[in-house]
Amino acid sequence: MTLDTLNFTPWASLAGGGLVGVAAVWLMLSSGRIAGISGIVGGLLRPRSGDIAWRVAFIIGLMAAPWAYRAVTVAPEAQIDASTAMLVVAGLLVGFGTRLGSGCTSGHGVCGLSRLSWRSLVATLCFMATGVLTVYVVRHVLGHVLGHVLGIAGAGGSV
Repeated sequence: MTLDTLNFTPWASLAGGGLVGVAAVWLMLSSGRIAGISGIVGGLLRPRSGDIAWRVAFIIGLMAAPWAYRAVTVAPEAQIDASTAMLVVAGLLVGFGTRLGSGCTSGHGVCGLSRLSWRSLVATLCFMATGVLTVYVVRHVLGHVLGHVLGIAGAGGSV
């Protein structure tokens, strides 16, 4: 494994993590709500009176952040090596997982762990283990199988 020193950004990462933490604390202190994105968006699907404005403001803030970032610096070039169909399937699987786990990585991983929640610790460990296992299977198991079936040399590490 090598470290990509050109794209190694510890200070920007620290600042971003700090901003996420400040936003989560601010939301908790100002409204008693947990900054779990799936719960915030899910609440918009079944809206209750007086519970919409803060959710919409939060989502607008999430979507406006990249444009604010681009206003002060050059954004890195994004490269997505997956088909639209694969992205849709992945999104649906993530949505299913957040329902199954009663929350997402922001709710459990950021807010739940900071509150020392055992349930969030277990959920976050499951998220991470599933991610590691998925990458291994897709890149190394399916890659080798597809390589042999399709006759592609070296497909194991490039899927």
